[in-house]
Amino acid sequence: MAAHRERAADDYWKLRYHVTPPMHWMNDPNGFCFYRGEYHLFYQYHPYSAYWDDIHWGHVKSADLVFWTEMPIALAPSEDYDRDGCFSGSAIEKDGLLFLMYTGNRWTGGNRDTDLEQAQCLAISADGIRFDKWSENPVIRKAPDGDIHPYHFRDPKVWRHGDQFYCVLGSRTREHVGQLLLYVSADLMNWEFIGIPAQGSDPDRDGYMWECPDLFRLDGQDVLVMSPQGVKPTGDKFLNLHQAGYMLGELDYASGKFQHGPFEMLDYGFDFYAPQTMEDGQGRRIMMAWMAMWESSMPERDRHWAGAMTLPRQLSLEEGQIRCRPIPELEKLRGGLTAYDDIEVSGDVRLDGVFGDGYELELLIDASGAAVAGVALRVDEVAGEETVISFRPSEQTVTLNREKSGSGPGGIRKAPVRSEDGLLQLRLFVDRSSVEAFLQDGEKTMTARIYPGERSTGIRFFAEGTMKIVRLRKWDLQRSVGAAEGVVHGE
Repeated sequence: MAAHRERAADDYWKLRYHVTPPMHWMNDPNGFCFYRGEYHLFYQYHPYSAYWDDIHWGHVKSADLVFWTEMPIALAPSEDYDRDGCFSGSAIEKDGLLFLMYTGNRWTGGNRDTDLEQAQCLAISADGIRFDKWSENPVIRKAPDGDIHPYHFRDPKVWRHGDQFYCVLGSRTREHVGQLLLYVSADLMNWEFIGIPAQGSDPDRDGYMWECPDLFRLDGQDVLVMSPQGVKPTGDKFLNLHQAGYMLGELDYASGKFQHGPFEMLDYGFDFYAPQTMEDGQGRRIMMAWMAMWESSMPERDRHWAGAMTLPRQLSLEEGQIRCRPIPELEKLRGGLTAYDDIEVSGDVRLDGVFGDGYELELLIDASGAAVAGVALRVDEVAGEETVISFRPSEQTVTLNREKSGSGPGGIRKAPVRSEDGLLQLRLFVDRSSVEAFLQDGEKTMTARIYPGERSTGIRFFAEGTMKIVRLRKWDLQRSVGAAEGVVHGE
């Protein structure tokens, strides 16, 4: 195992300012919270290989959501009710203690879609690091009766409203249509089923299973974030294997019903799933997600690690939609600055000092004179590698193309944008094997894992017609995760 850890740490593709596992497999963020002045992020973790299996809870913590310290594993399968995995869940503080609520999983046969039992469980900590499972687990032993699938109910997200605790769970009907379950408790130990706050009607349109629900108040409105599985593609939307998005509405706590609008995508890229939010000490709603996708090839597996987290994104509700912006604390990572203003582009243009494999790039472009214009990242012309972000003003669309991004999967994704007079604002975060694009001040986001070679550091601007780079600011970003100092090992 020590050799695997060393190989993962030394891998060129290992991200430098995103949370990744120390080695082996990572998926959903769990228990994202602010406790005793620190941010805690737990995650689904398989410590024994770079493949999903035998799930534990990994753990990192941070004072600022930027510099992260690895902590001991928080949860491991140990009891009969969670013998085959401590699945996703959430965290909440009560009486100075940190409670983790999670799904315990047991396989009952060889088919992992049908042969399983799931139950909801608690683990409690006085310091946010060492957790004891509650002796009376499970706290919700089985799914309720009715048109509720008896085996698929998981991913509890708990919150406080008034003097009560509430929990929402992902579920499906017996005929495999996604839905949610709502519970209430006075003490986190004894839970009462309220009802089904929301459900789909068509598995192709709404999904066959709703995973990782998260219900919270944002700028005067209730928001349901969730990850439906099985939604069929519609035009340029829902092209990934599974989706992640939100509905705006109002939860009636008396009836347990959530009246809501349509499902909207949270990210228009390739690799964004199971987002979870938390409210921090400043009252901000912060979101992180798994920066990967189920059944992706994940070429880093050959190097003894798999999966990563997105950067923390601050949510706001503006003009009836959620905006996602990078948290301002990320500016701490900025190093040397390269700046340009009012650069005319026709054809292909490179700019001195504008290159790299770990940076933040802010752009304001005027593409009113172009049929298509944009920027190619991680360019190596000899190897034929590049990741291309292009803007078509006439269509009001931004395209992310990773067909030539190196190893790993290719593909093209499009996001609709609102642009006045051909202006596009881009804020791009490029790490060793990832790109996160924030469009029009967080109106849309596009996220992708890419796997270019070490020589693919070029940045190329292009236009069919003419484009003006009104403003360009590029900062090299320093490493903030995975450094040897301050790391706590052990279990």
